Amino acid sequence: MWQPVLMICGYFITVLGIAMLLPAAVDIYYSGMKWSVFINASIASVFIGLSLFLANRGKIKDISIQQAYLLTVLSWVSVTLIAALPFIFYGIPWQDALFEAASGVSTTGATIFADVEILPRSVLLWRALLNGMGGVGIVIFAIAMLPFLGIGGMQIFQRENSDVNEKFMPKISYIAKRIILVYFILLAACLVCLRFAGMGWFDALCHALATISTGGLSTKNTSVGYFDSAAIEWIITLFMFLGALPLTWYHSLLMTRNVHSLRSEQVATFIKVLAGYILFMAVWLVWQGVYEPVEALRKAAFNVTSIVTSTGFSSADWLSWGAFAATAFVIFAQTGGCTGSTSGSIKIFRWQVIFAQLKRMFVTTTEPNRLMPLKVGRTVISSEVSSSVFVFFAAYVFSLVFISALVALTGVDFVTSFGAVMACLSNSGPGISNNIGPVGNFGDLSGNVKLILAFTMILGRLEILTVFALFCRSFWR
Repeated sequence: MWQPVLMICGYFITVLGIAMLLPAAVDIYYSGMKWSVFINASIASVFIGLSLFLANRGKIKDISIQQAYLLTVLSWVSVTLIAALPFIFYGIPWQDALFEAASGVSTTGATIFADVEILPRSVLLWRALLNGMGGVGIVIFAIAMLPFLGIGGMQIFQRENSDVNEKFMPKISYIAKRIILVYFILLAACLVCLRFAGMGWFDALCHALATISTGGLSTKNTSVGYFDSAAIEWIITLFMFLGALPLTWYHSLLMTRNVHSLRSEQVATFIKVLAGYILFMAVWLVWQGVYEPVEALRKAAFNVTSIVTSTGFSSADWLSWGAFAATAFVIFAQTGGCTGSTSGSIKIFRWQVIFAQLKRMFVTTTEPNRLMPLKVGRTVISSEVSSSVFVFFAAYVFSLVFISALVALTGVDFVTSFGAVMACLSNSGPGISNNIGPVGNFGDLSGNVKLILAFTMILGRLEILTVFALFCRSFWR
């Protein structure tokens, strides 16, 4: 059971170790003094990774569901632990290092650094690379593994994107190639646009990686607000939106021209919801006299898109917009982007299933003899899929409440506890209290709380049920 799991984890760790050479090269180029941090971390990572890979090397013909669960959880945990090594070697406490690594890999966008602008470029690039690698890894995991595992209603994509037979590994390879191609095209386009909008190449690269991955780790203390540029904000808004669409949707649209698939229905719903949120918030900001109409639309578009897509960038302190705005952003954070995208949170498809089920219940309550199929757009949703969506939703709410109470037990006030857990579980980044809000950071929290939140980020990114399964006794029989 363990052989293919450990072999693939070893491969991931080795790739991560090799990637550490990029920040080392950047540090050497800029005549820095921290290149040895990444060289040492790279040597340690490659040694661990190759040891696991070679010790368990063998041909993988098939992967059982049990192995798939183990691979999913252990690969993300091991990558997070290894990703923390450069931060530890840099000199920050290991709890802080794990938090920052988990934030980068899970594309949450939260940080423990109060002043990121004093960090060497090598560390800033490493944070951006974690966002970038985490983003593409998340999408491959979401459309190749989750349907295979039947998590939270994602079985609906199993026919197109997963195969539970002897062709499992070749299928993943085919999916990965499509995803990576689209991902790098979007990344290159975002990089070039940001450069021509006025960013330097380094900042443009870091922000492009954080944008397409919907990761949100910036090189500036005040995030994108530092640049105070309408062009930059609109560019990042556009690419955050594009990153929140299913990456395979781009390929399917070009190859089949089919705009009536479930994914197109999901995309259409996402566009409508996001546009509604933006217009509502823009009107509210004008009505409250916070901004003039054009500025209100710009600020609303950027910050609402950022929180809905779980990116975590900010161009303004939206907590200063008032209590209602803070409440609205809690709702925005629970929406999420599309399934098969880099975004986190509950996601649009699950909300579609939930509202479709509620609609059917309202009808059958007054017309009990009426047979009404559960449909999302033109697609009929099976009872298995709808049940798994509601199980996921229940697990999400349970996790939010339980972990918030656990953090509160450490002495953290309720608003900070709830806001921090909500931000980490939904992978949206900023919380709803000033100390951890869009202009704050998580650095003042205790080491134990940071470890809890690091676990919460991985829990949210792995769709909760994947992790919960490993705690069931029946799983190990």
